[in-house]
Amino acid sequence: MTTRALIMIEGHRRIGPLFVEAARGLGLYPITLSADPDRYEYLSAEHIEVVRVDTDNLDALSHECSLLSATYQIAGITAAEEEVYATVGKLCRHFNLPGPNPASVERCCDKFVQRQLLAKAGVPIPAYRLAANATEVESSAAEIGFPVVLKPAVGTGSSGVRLCRDVDELAEHTNYLLGGDHTWLSSPRILVEEFAQGAYYSADIMGNEVIGICTVEFGPPPHFLGRKCIYPAPLSDDEDKRIADVSLGCLQALGLGWGPTNVQLRWTKCGPVVIEVNPRLTGGTNPQRVQLAYGIDLVTEHIKLVIGDKCNLRRTHSQTAITQHLLPDRDGILDWIDGDIRAAAVPGVAEVKFYVEPKTPIVRKWDYTDIIGHVVAASPSLAQTEAILQRAVGLIGWSVTPFPTEQEQSGSPHLSAPAWVPAR
Repeated sequence: MTTRALIMIEGHRRIGPLFVEAARGLGLYPITLSADPDRYEYLSAEHIEVVRVDTDNLDALSHECSLLSATYQIAGITAAEEEVYATVGKLCRHFNLPGPNPASVERCCDKFVQRQLLAKAGVPIPAYRLAANATEVESSAAEIGFPVVLKPAVGTGSSGVRLCRDVDELAEHTNYLLGGDHTWLSSPRILVEEFAQGAYYSADIMGNEVIGICTVEFGPPPHFLGRKCIYPAPLSDDEDKRIADVSLGCLQALGLGWGPTNVQLRWTKCGPVVIEVNPRLTGGTNPQRVQLAYGIDLVTEHIKLVIGDKCNLRRTHSQTAITQHLLPDRDGILDWIDGDIRAAAVPGVAEVKFYVEPKTPIVRKWDYTDIIGHVVAASPSLAQTEAILQRAVGLIGWSVTPFPTEQEQSGSPHLSAPAWVPAR
């Protein structure tokens, strides 16, 4: 019997191993096509077959998949990274496999086009403008009124996203985005939008069904770096329904509705306002939180759709799952980090993971790459889970020695002291 293979276009540093585990659990042989497989440590650790190929080249990908089809039965093709998800849709159509609509994914990944379509459909969104240079950024912000949010028109993980509360912050971040420091995934275009103030929520959808809604607590402005994620969000039935209804309205407006979608919103004085729609599974620890909260394995159910099977989104239990991200408070050299074993031993803790090793340079970019670890806990109630998490996180600490200043590098004996930081 020919081996059934699941083709992954690129991997994913956080949830890539979950795809491998889920594929094998479904009797599939995982194969990864990647331009740089060394980015994903789990590929070698899990002995995953890898094909090195330019994943921006659709013809090259089609050729490699055709070669693989001579040895394996290709059961499905998918990806966890948003940057290649439209390409996945094109490959699925070429090989007559289930997959996302590539045109819808491409429209959705361009935040300006996405907002145009949402506005046309009457979905509540913040006021917005598109700017290509500093003059247009300044005039757009003046039209909308401070505070505004500046973000790349194409991007993920809060990279390059910042709240600008006045003209000075606006100029500073515009210079950062256009001055060569930011890595653009497309031609430089800046989205200037009204800051929708209110609690932040994120709805997970599979097909046309809302699975659940979480809430995220961010660190201090002007950045949008999530510190804590609570699943499910503590909402009234009416609030839950209104967020779900608005989220489902996004699918119709954007031509989505196959596979996973994530809708990010804020609850303003006018109710739910859509901030962003992502045509993919949410990364990080979100799949684990959903499984802990409801018993639904999002990755497995997604792969079932990919290979043409019917997914099962029935909840088997109800708990509250929370992730606490570990974030450094300064740049420098990480001297040490520990407490993971003690924290993991706390009853109710599902996972403790560090992403960095001692002696690693810490240079904060104010996006998801700043996170140096996480703790995930779950229990039958929000209060109990919060208590578990507080106890576990309190057992973790680290020390960062700031980088030497120019004066210290020139020979001054007064070196900065390292900072021991409890992960609270």
